[in-house]
Amino acid sequence: GNFVKNKMINKSLIMLFVLAGVSLSMKPVVLWHGMGDTCCFPFSMGRLSKLIQDNTNDTYVHSIMVGNSIEEDEYNGFFMNVNDQVDFVCKQLKDDPKLSGGFNAVGFSQGGQFLRAYVQRCNDPPVHNLITVGGQHQGVFGFPHCWGANNILCEELRILLNYGAYIGWIQDFVVQAEYWHDPLKRDEYLKYNIFLPDLNNELPTKNQTYKKNLMSLDNFVMVKFTEDEMVQPRESEWFGFYTPGQDVEITKLQDSQLYKEDWLGLQAMDKLKKLHFLSVEGDHLQFTDPWFIKEIIKPYLDN
Repeated sequence: GNFVKNKMINKSLIMLFVLAGVSLSMKPVVLWHGMGDTCCFPFSMGRLSKLIQDNTNDTYVHSIMVGNSIEEDEYNGFFMNVNDQVDFVCKQLKDDPKLSGGFNAVGFSQGGQFLRAYVQRCNDPPVHNLITVGGQHQGVFGFPHCWGANNILCEELRILLNYGAYIGWIQDFVVQAEYWHDPLKRDEYLKYNIFLPDLNNELPTKNQTYKKNLMSLDNFVMVKFTEDEMVQPRESEWFGFYTPGQDVEITKLQDSQLYKEDWLGLQAMDKLKKLHFLSVEGDHLQFTDPWFIKEIIKPYLDN
């Protein structure tokens, strides 16, 4: 009897080791930095890469560099057509053999909506969990670090950027103009913005691939900063935006046409509990390591 029992125990142990081996092959992580940052600054993406490695089983982290150097990467965050950036990154990620089985992705600030563009337009290799930290999914209508509805200067700056945001040559190379979303000029936004209306499936012809690809995610996590002074409106970080025709009232994602008519599959994903809305107290991208480990790494990257 004992002999048979031992054999059974050995068999179970072998099975355990096999299963453990499966969970040890961690999914790699891809990071896309925000405006004014780069792939590899030791105090930002470099530090976060290490934080992820230290709190997972030393998983492989690919931090996106747009261009051939850190200098180009930083410059391109302001002055390289976003559609071209997304094409460039699609090729870069496909060319990395360590990512071939798919990966989890974390985008910071504008890197958030750009990684969503990767999912919708390419997704080869596929993303499992997409995490956007302070991403502007509905774009912005306001100037960085310009907060306060009564601030006349804010309005002046808005008017100036507004004057130029949809002019062809500005649209073509100023990154922030390509997610400038003017609720007072909806027709111009839809007609002249070369990136965001397409990405959000707001144009008359809906792109079914965008919807299918986004819905293939296991989880889509959106992090909003409650005191964000960089992103106007900060609700854009949760896919909300100004109600068209004015710039005071906010329509949240669940009340938007985009959600109700399910242009991107977000309503279907919400019903499947694939959407996660997290908030952090503080200004733009101001989060602590313990928060990042507990809320992002452990649930979404350590798998």
